Amino acid sequence: MKIDGVFSGGGVKAFAFVGALESIEERNLHFERVAGTSAGAIIAALLSAGYHYKEIKNLLNDLELKQFLDPPSITKYIPVSRWLLLYFQMGIYKGDKFERWIYNQLAERNIYTFGDLPVGYLKVVISDLTLGKLVVLPDDLEGVYGINPVDFPIARAVRMSAGFPYFFVPKKITGKGRVKSVIVDGGLLSNFPIWVFESETNKRTRPILGVKLSDSPQQNNPKQIKNALDMLHALFSTMKQAHDARYIAKSEKANIIFIPVQDVGTTDLMIDDEVKKKLMKSGKERAAEFLKNWTY
Repeated sequence: MKIDGVFSGGGVKAFAFVGALESIEERNLHFERVAGTSAGAIIAALLSAGYHYKEIKNLLNDLELKQFLDPPSITKYIPVSRWLLLYFQMGIYKGDKFERWIYNQLAERNIYTFGDLPVGYLKVVISDLTLGKLVVLPDDLEGVYGINPVDFPIARAVRMSAGFPYFFVPKKITGKGRVKSVIVDGGLLSNFPIWVFESETNKRTRPILGVKLSDSPQQNNPKQIKNALDMLHALFSTMKQAHDARYIAKSEKANIIFIPVQDVGTTDLMIDDEVKKKLMKSGKERAAEFLKNWTY
């Protein structure tokens, strides 16, 4: 049966998605349209290009995550320059190698731009700090930036959506009036865009299944805020979760696989194979348990 899928952000925790995809395919559920934020945008892009569970698993198993740590060359000779670049460029790593990896995987299927996919089959969420708004690609490219979505590279969209603040240097889009918008991780404004496939009439053409790398909002523990750093972390967390949590609580909980992931940092690109296997196992088990009783 064909379904639409939505995948949350979560950085390297996204290995859990691989296990969930295995259980989903075992139930003969096939994705028609997909959407995602940050790490979820990576999975969504691969699925839209025709990759299946085993292929995605092989890609990620062979992937050396630390290759994506690509600071500007000058930091090799002048280490202190990293902090100056962080201040002026607003990120430690360029993210070019990550974008190139996405580009290469999509190119294997002759997918380069949104014009290479059927209309509406892939949606990627980004955060535009300059305009102060959440943007859905490719839907908003023409209206917000005056850019033809047919020509916009999917790899660039995914890189933008996964641009974790201060970790990766923000990408920019030159829009109307030659204004350069600073773009960061879509999860800043919507870490789980399960709302993205809602029509104006709220009628659906097929079931929507969400996969979220966290507990259900009702199970989230209160945050301990004792100092300024705690408050900063809580601010980011609240910004990422509040909008989506309200939507989930109102209408979508019955269509979401929640995969709680503890003790794995979002940007910990040094995780070993054992951690990857545990994440995949957790995703497979949670998805299998959920799908046993899912009514669609």
